[in-house]
Amino acid sequence: QAVLGISPHVTMDDGADLVSTVHKQPSRFGKDIIGGTEETTTGVIRLQSLDAQRQLRYPVISVNDADTKHLFDNRYGTGQSTIDGILRSTNRLVAGSVFVVAGYGWCGKGLALRARGMGAQVIVTEIDPIKGLEAVMDGFQVMSMHQAAGRGDIFVTVTGCSQVITGAHFARMKDGAIVANSGHFDVEVDLAALKRMSRRVVVMRQGIHQYHLKNGRRINLLGEGRLVNLACAEGHPPGVMDMSFANQALACEYLKRKGRRLAPHVYPVPAEIDREIARLKLAALGVALDRLTPAQQRYLSGWELGT
Repeated sequence: QAVLGISPHVTMDDGADLVSTVHKQPSRFGKDIIGGTEETTTGVIRLQSLDAQRQLRYPVISVNDADTKHLFDNRYGTGQSTIDGILRSTNRLVAGSVFVVAGYGWCGKGLALRARGMGAQVIVTEIDPIKGLEAVMDGFQVMSMHQAAGRGDIFVTVTGCSQVITGAHFARMKDGAIVANSGHFDVEVDLAALKRMSRRVVVMRQGIHQYHLKNGRRINLLGEGRLVNLACAEGHPPGVMDMSFANQALACEYLKRKGRRLAPHVYPVPAEIDREIARLKLAALGVALDRLTPAQQRYLSGWELGT
């Protein structure tokens, strides 16, 4: 509310918290807002719900859906920083562990890939048949969380949904299982159920709360169920966040120029911005690409040539 009190023209959000506050108190906030940007999958889901209900009050650009954001920040950033948070807090050997990844979006893909690269046996849980099939074809075991609960050593939620791991799942887990969230809010793990099932909670070290269940087993919760890569580590490396922040900055500049002409909907990042960021990143890395020759351009733009 303090931020909105300065009467901003553009909101830059991470989870749609600012937008949510504006829409809950429309008479107090939002009169000068031209548009906004949203960084995360969770935030975009909330905004799309507002849009579908025709309650969105101003245009918002979904930075999360830019190729130069989710293909890199979500996949490589989340994959690396989540593992970093788990290792810093537990010093657990990943090799040989059964590593359960809940959700196979871009964050889940990156995490599953990194866990497998460190020698884990990776299980993926999903609700979407396309993503579930993709995980199978990528070489991962896919099963329900009910099935995975009794097999996993390390569990990480990356879904953007609530109650992904519930009391029924905790009851099936091995003694000493590690549970973490790298989705968004702390609702992915049912903390209320975990507390009800426990006789006591012991703080083992910074970032680890060990729940002693009434069945005699122990569950190690990392970062109090909040984002493990931020609660137990330092988040994504700058080498991937630069593209996300470039999307935010250029989306704000775009809204300044065109925001007042846009209807109140959720919009993708313009393709020219997405591609320009990729070109700038490649240049910064010292990478050169091929260019189409005039003959190739004619071939791709014509219909006469073929088999």
